[in-house]
Amino acid sequence: MSEEYNPDLVSVIDENGVEHVFEELDRIETDTAKYVALLPVYDDAEEILDDDGELIILKVSEEDGETYLEPIEDDNEFNEIGKIFEERLADLFDFEDEE
Repeated sequence: MSEEYNPDLVSVIDENGVEHVFEELDRIETDTAKYVALLPVYDDAEEILDDDGELIILKVSEEDGETYLEPIEDDNEFNEIGKIFEERLADLFDFEDEE
């Protein structure tokens, strides 16, 4: 029996009403918050080639029963969560240290 790969896709509408589709690679839940690691999904091969391959890390928040993804504003929090995702996804990606 073959197992098909079906990525977990997340559709996000930005503040301008534009829809963006991402593949959810991983999620982390700490004592204080939830986070997701995403990669953009493109329909056009040219967009794939132009993509920098950067992992997108967002905080998950809920308000009035709705789920929202938002940037992590605090640098220390972002670095801490980013490090955790790097360790968890190291076998999938070749992370480069930014100087």
